[in-house]
Amino acid sequence: MARPSIDPADAFAELGRIKLQDNSLDGVLQRVADLARRALPIPVEVSVTLVRGETAHTAAYTDDLARDLDERQYAQGRGPCLEASLSGTVVTVPDLAAEDRWPDWADRGRKAGVGSSVSIGLPIQEAVVGALNVYARTPHAFDDESVSILNTFGAYAAVALANAQLYDSTTTLARQMQEAMASRAVIEQAKGIIMAERRCTPEQAFAILSKVSQDSNRKVREVAQAMVERAARPSGVERAARPSGV
Repeated sequence: MARPSIDPADAFAELGRIKLQDNSLDGVLQRVADLARRALPIPVEVSVTLVRGETAHTAAYTDDLARDLDERQYAQGRGPCLEASLSGTVVTVPDLAAEDRWPDWADRGRKAGVGSSVSIGLPIQEAVVGALNVYARTPHAFDDESVSILNTFGAYAAVALANAQLYDSTTTLARQMQEAMASRAVIEQAKGIIMAERRCTPEQAFAILSKVSQDSNRKVREVAQAMVERAARPSGVERAARPSGV
């Protein structure tokens, strides 16, 4: 059963309370779609389109109907949600039965029971654009007030999506940096062990690590980690576990 409609002001406020640190980017997108669905006093289905380069996909949706109509546009390379995404404007289809800009898509939508639609362009960042797509069962379902609400809601949604995208990118970068630092640290430890055992230079120690990596078909970090763990074992176990060539 669909959730009851809420006052648009409450929807805007709830959107502003989303805590990015507690939600994945997909979770934020789904919340945007759910709130948009509830912000209108008429039954609708909602989806969020994201376009990166020449690739478009539906990142969130409230019903398979919305997703299917989006994907029909992606397959054809044209349609209201793509036009709204790329232009950053509002694209309305008041009556799918009379729509002549995208006749194939309109025919598919009409047969699926859709009468009208609105797509709100969401300029997220230079590399990614998107649209909030709203589908209604009846023709001419979106009056000026409804379009105004969705346009304002789209502005709020664009900010939330941009922040979520930035947070997601920053979190990913931080994790990658931590992994790189940990990898470098363990490799330096392994080099130190080899230098102490072989009385060699840092360059020679790394060359030995690289050779063991190639011979065993393992990453240098994995070889280094095994060596550091071996060094921490009792001496008898250490000799038994020594990697070949090290």
